[in-house]
Amino acid sequence: MALFDMELDAMRAYRSESAEPADFDAFWARTLRETRTHDLDARFEPVAAGLAAVDVFDVTFSGFGGHPVKGWFLLPAGTREPLPVIVEFLGYGGGRGLPHRHLLWAAAGFAHFVMDTRGQGAGWDGGDTPDPVGSASSFPGFMTKGIENPDDYYYRRLFADAVRAVEAARAHPLVDAGRTAVTGTSQGGGITLAVSGLVDDLAAVAPNVPFLCDFPRATTLTDRDPYREIGKYLNTYRGRTRQVRSTLAYVDAVHFAARGRAPALFSTALEDQTCPPSTVFAAFNAYAGREKSIEVYDFNDHEGGGPFHEAVLLKWLPGRLAA
Repeated sequence: MALFDMELDAMRAYRSESAEPADFDAFWARTLRETRTHDLDARFEPVAAGLAAVDVFDVTFSGFGGHPVKGWFLLPAGTREPLPVIVEFLGYGGGRGLPHRHLLWAAAGFAHFVMDTRGQGAGWDGGDTPDPVGSASSFPGFMTKGIENPDDYYYRRLFADAVRAVEAARAHPLVDAGRTAVTGTSQGGGITLAVSGLVDDLAAVAPNVPFLCDFPRATTLTDRDPYREIGKYLNTYRGRTRQVRSTLAYVDAVHFAARGRAPALFSTALEDQTCPPSTVFAAFNAYAGREKSIEVYDFNDHEGGGPFHEAVLLKWLPGRLAA
């Protein structure tokens, strides 16, 4: 696919038209307050994963509604002193999979916490966390589950889980809580931005080709799923556009980015039709942190920089997580 979005210079100045709800902060403060009424109950069970250089722990903690959320926690083998931690969120449709799929950050000398994604899995890696909350009619996928009411919307639960994942990672005695980074790709990048606005003492934020940004533009620009799930829902449920857009405004990563303060490294790809680059720039331009940069991959689709961007992160993160 050739270039299809705005010119790069226009994107560098672009601002989203997503309207921030007047009670945005109050909504999320209430959500986290309700979530924290449940004991975090973070448990780390050693796993014999056959990895001589990495120690693996099967994690369970309480997320939104007190629901159990799974994860993996990985450490360089034999770690004895607290390490900086990288908390990672996963892309759309996948789950935590098997631990040997997540070796990069432990190999680089960090603690690594991978959060499973409630209700997802089997799209590319299996998941182990159910979403016990039902919803009214929705289009297949996750984008429209509970979309007619912000309190019922799927991503309210998922973002609350993500904040608790940071708290669970920091609860481990071999984690230096003051040196916490969050990262993720696609959906994981959108969750990363949500956490950047909800947790105020992060050391670094690294959203890669982030999803869930600038819904007004994304849902009318691309025909690709997952954004297209919303259009297909509205194609059937005519007359609900205003309410759907109102709900989406509470989870638009642009508004979380406006509250982010930690050093941030974004990435985008100019041929990305899944997460169009203008929507990523909308979040980047809104990001409030004084130290921010964006890597632009000009002839790539949603794979973005792939392993090349991992190499960039391997150079960038240590400086933000130094003692």
